[in-house]
Amino acid sequence: MGYTGVVAAEDAGRQSDIAGKLGVEPSMVVQEIGWDEDVDETVRDAVEERVGDDLLDEDADDVVDLVLMWWREGDGDLVDALVDAIGPLADNGVIWVLTPKTGRPGHVEPSEIAEAAPTAGLSQTSNVTVSDGWAGSRLVAPKAAKSKR
Repeated sequence: MGYTGVVAAEDAGRQSDIAGKLGVEPSMVVQEIGWDEDVDETVRDAVEERVGDDLLDEDADDVVDLVLMWWREGDGDLVDALVDAIGPLADNGVIWVLTPKTGRPGHVEPSEIAEAAPTAGLSQTSNVTVSDGWAGSRLVAPKAAKSKR
């Protein structure tokens, strides 16, 4: 195995870890909201590889299992965005709010997400470091949180 093979294997392992952290399973339907040039393509690639399909854009009408919401300071009203994201979400669906990590442009304070979630009818269940530049907050509808018990 040459050097590029080692790098490819490391990249594949990293992508698998990212998809695993986000709870992404094969054949899930995943919608992406808030894409811009600053998103982490490694995260997108990891999710697409795990589900075996492209991410749906924010205009899709499909029922979705998981929403990746890239969110930055200045993107607008988070409660409104979360309410909009709930619309196509399956009963046991999950919304991941992905925000720039502390010290990066567009950073969102975790308290902002913690305050917006219940107002939108969601519960925050966990926080993870998704990549070098992005953190994720997992949000679910309360009935989905109960069915996980």
